[in-house]
Amino acid sequence: MAEHGPAPLDDPSPRRGPLVRNPLRGDAFGRGAEAFARMMGTPAFLVGMTLFCAVWLTWNSLAPESAQFDPRALNFTLLTLILSLQASYAAPLLLLAQNRQDDRDRVQAEQDRQSNERNHATTDFITREIASLRLALNDVATRDFVRSELRDLLEELDEPPAPQPDVDTLRAMLREEVAAALAQQGQALAPQDSAGAAATEAGADPATTAGRDRSDHR
Repeated sequence: MAEHGPAPLDDPSPRRGPLVRNPLRGDAFGRGAEAFARMMGTPAFLVGMTLFCAVWLTWNSLAPESAQFDPRALNFTLLTLILSLQASYAAPLLLLAQNRQDDRDRVQAEQDRQSNERNHATTDFITREIASLRLALNDVATRDFVRSELRDLLEELDEPPAPQPDVDTLRAMLREEVAAALAQQGQALAPQDSAGAAATEAGADPATTAGRDRSDHR
């Protein structure tokens, strides 16, 4: 079995705790004060304290004088001292427990405030997301729109196809269109021919015109 050598000087030694624990250090005293205050606020403490005082008074009143440790003749001095000491310690302990409870309530209120802020922020985010989704859904085809489009498409498919014209009908239609185009072209060329003839007559020789007049006179 290997032997462990001494620890190097640069390694810190482990921190050792105190041999005797201080009860007033940390949260132990506060928890004890709260436990005492909680115990004093129970019906069991009230009943126990009542029974203790009743037994004390009965014993020191009815027992023989040699057995009485707090005689009635001294007005129960020891019992009065015990109750005064209990009240003097109970009041600070109750105040300590109340202060601790106030601190817890303050921390709880702060946590509730932070939680409410986070919930409010989450609610605002969800509201904005819902508004953006509504705006996006306005551009999306709805179920009723798709149904109407499919219904129209089915109606178009159910309608019988229109009859197609045969070859002879197409030829007759083509001939009519060609004839109409030639007629329009002839009507457009007729004014040009008449204008050219008039220009030719105006530019003829005068001698020829005079000869034509004499021949006509004869």
